[in-house]
Amino acid sequence: MSSGAFGFEVLSRHASSHARRGRVTTLHGSFDTPAFMPVATAAAMKGLTPAQVRATGSQCILNNAFHLLLRPGHERIAQLGGVHRFMRWNGPILTDSGGFQAFSMAQINRINEDGVTFQSFVDGKSIHLGPESSMVVQQALGADIAMAFDDCPPAGDAIAPTLRRARTLEAKDRTLRWLARCVKGHTRADQALFGIVQGGTELDLRTASVDATCAFDLPGYAIGGVAVGEGADAIEAVVRHTAPLLPFDRPRYLMGVGYPRDIVVAVESGVDMFDCVLPTRNGRNGMAFTRDGALRLRNAIHCDDHQPIERDCDCETCSGGFSRAYLRHLFVAGEMLGPTLVSVHNIRLFQRLLLDIRRAIDEDTWLHFRRSWPCTSQDRDGSPDLNGVSDD
Repeated sequence: MSSGAFGFEVLSRHASSHARRGRVTTLHGSFDTPAFMPVATAAAMKGLTPAQVRATGSQCILNNAFHLLLRPGHERIAQLGGVHRFMRWNGPILTDSGGFQAFSMAQINRINEDGVTFQSFVDGKSIHLGPESSMVVQQALGADIAMAFDDCPPAGDAIAPTLRRARTLEAKDRTLRWLARCVKGHTRADQALFGIVQGGTELDLRTASVDATCAFDLPGYAIGGVAVGEGADAIEAVVRHTAPLLPFDRPRYLMGVGYPRDIVVAVESGVDMFDCVLPTRNGRNGMAFTRDGALRLRNAIHCDDHQPIERDCDCETCSGGFSRAYLRHLFVAGEMLGPTLVSVHNIRLFQRLLLDIRRAIDEDTWLHFRRSWPCTSQDRDGSPDLNGVSDD
């Protein structure tokens, strides 16, 4: 699929699953899929320079339109040349529409058919964001991919079971009505607009949402409303059901996911794009991801440990010889270098994971790949998944 400045092609497929390798092309360059997009919420990857982010192998990153609307403002960023020039990132950028903040900041908002009214965490002012204004903001920012404004309902224990389906149905239908308004309000030809599928954990609602969302001929489609409070099994069920229903010739984006295990399940289901704050957020708190599972570097066991986070890692942190003992010291001493070094490693770990995933799809070595990445068969807390890795 190619249209104007945006294109997507499937380059190879895995024989025994829905996994595929492809490439997305934008005005600011291309990126290989399956792709992991690190999150630079406010046009900055916390503690990292753009050069450090590029060195991890990251090709596309994510900014958040809501946060940039509040500070420094989308109009100011437009006057300064757009978000690419503003943050000195010359590769592709995707902007989240702000719809997720309607869920994650629910204590300070009001949701109705017109959109969401937030109380700004910057100055306390009341801010309204809806389908039309979200398009105005994202077009001013100038990202390569803009997301439609959606209604993301809570999951898990955040809502009573008796009310959950009704709220999920409301969110699905409202997201579709908002999508029609986004399509009408989106006029920037060099920016791709992706629609978002909702439906919670209700698989019939997911199917209905896919059908209605894909009735809009858009450059790409996303699975939204996952990793918002439901368990890993529920996420897996939703993704395995929903992803194969989306058009084959368009990129499929799973929003806000996630852990290595979740990513692998989604790739097997046919997902092409991922974003998550885990590598940097956990890195700032002393958790390092490795092939074998997570390391908590603040633990005293690392006090005298000379080895790097991971011996075979080629990131700046590991190849530079920074030991686990030194990294622990940085966190205990409150030195900002610690979060930077671990964040660099974590992003590179995720990019190495996706690189090996793409290679396994090309070479049909999926089982070997799974065995060489034990973390992809572990629960989120790092314990082994008792189901193991199958041969199918």
